[in-house]
Amino acid sequence: MAGHPGPDHVGFPYRGVAEYVSGTLAFVHTALTAGQPVLVAVPSAKLEILRDCLGSRGGRVHFADMAVEGRNPGRILPGVLLAFADRHPGRRVSIVAEPVWPGRGELEYPACVAHEALVNLAFAGRDAALLCPYDAALLDPHVVHDAHRTHPFLQRRGGLRPSPAYADPRLTAAGCNQPLSPVPGYAATMAFAAPDQVPALLKFVAERADALGLKPRLQDALTAAVAELAADALACTGQPGRIAVWAERDQVLCQLDDTGHRTDPLVGRVPSTQAGDGRPGDGLLTANLLCDLVRLYTRPGGTSVRLHLTAG
Repeated sequence: MAGHPGPDHVGFPYRGVAEYVSGTLAFVHTALTAGQPVLVAVPSAKLEILRDCLGSRGGRVHFADMAVEGRNPGRILPGVLLAFADRHPGRRVSIVAEPVWPGRGELEYPACVAHEALVNLAFAGRDAALLCPYDAALLDPHVVHDAHRTHPFLQRRGGLRPSPAYADPRLTAAGCNQPLSPVPGYAATMAFAAPDQVPALLKFVAERADALGLKPRLQDALTAAVAELAADALACTGQPGRIAVWAERDQVLCQLDDTGHRTDPLVGRVPSTQAGDGRPGDGLLTANLLCDLVRLYTRPGGTSVRLHLTAG
């Protein structure tokens, strides 16, 4: 894989438990033998299988339930992968990360594709190897094709090979920037135009979220995210924004609309000190770390950020 400017980011389309276990364990054993820190971040059922198969060597591996820690795909980079790499500065890290599995929601999936594409940018210059399993027997073929587009390399039974479908990660991530469904007419809304209006905005959001059944702990998470997003919007645009709060099924949704245009694809995935355009961006990062799902649509003249939190 010499000559590739980014990390060793490998897609692993597998069929069946046996192939899954043999492929992931070979990767993990190679890393452990080399003395590298290892993270295994996969959904819980597979996590237990791999933990059992590793036996005593599992004590040298950090495990994370991706269905919990990576429930929001936008949280995987800052909260799981980069957080692990940052705990081991100056060392090569090896990570098994399974961000897509059968049962992932359709609303979450575009953020998963964007995540996989942006791994190649966020880990550029870092000494890292990432193996990303995809259940080719149960996932839709287009999902496996997207894995080919977002991974520079593929692991097959014959070994590693470059992915002929690998595409520019910025273009792939940009393709996930799609309009959101309209805010429903029954949503409660409030405009804001200056920093001194933010306390009233947060009171409005908390009251609406409480009325819609969101637990106090999640109300705190929502208002913390909104506070940061509103501060970002006012700092970036100096123009009025609008907030909307409503419920759909078992979720409370909150959308913030402003007149800005976020052009850095890593905004919200890495701290603003690492973002390329040097503008405020930690509001989106905070939202990704606190919310169950964050959906973003940005274009010249406007950005919409939609936050999802489960009420139950």
